[in-house]
Amino acid sequence: MKLGKNSGQAMLLTVLIMTGTVIGATAIAGYLMLSQVRQATDVVNSSKAIFAADTGMEWAFYNFFQLDNQVCPGGAKDYLSERENGTDIMENGSSFTASCSSTSELTTLKSIGDSYDTYRALEAYIAY
Repeated sequence: MKLGKNSGQAMLLTVLIMTGTVIGATAIAGYLMLSQVRQATDVVNSSKAIFAADTGMEWAFYNFFQLDNQVCPGGAKDYLSERENGTDIMENGSSFTASCSSTSELTTLKSIGDSYDTYRALEAYIAY
């Protein structure tokens, strides 16, 4: 079998394309892993947001069972952590938003806690 004049070029081009594909796939996988590591290492803000959401859920339960006589007025109500004098109610810099919505058969209590750019949510259902 006789090799043609340009047979080395095809092999070289194939190796370059395969190398570029492997490098591209490695770069994309590395970027995705790096973004996952960055999200996982923000444990402090995640914990603050979880505790804020838990506080909001306790506040929503208290409002639902003690203040509103187990009814969401008008079908829905928001319980907000208001800012007093320009500072958050929570000392660690986090805040929450709790809400109550109701139908004839089901009441939903929802709390969203946030700490900087991290948000965590809790939700509870009360059936009649």
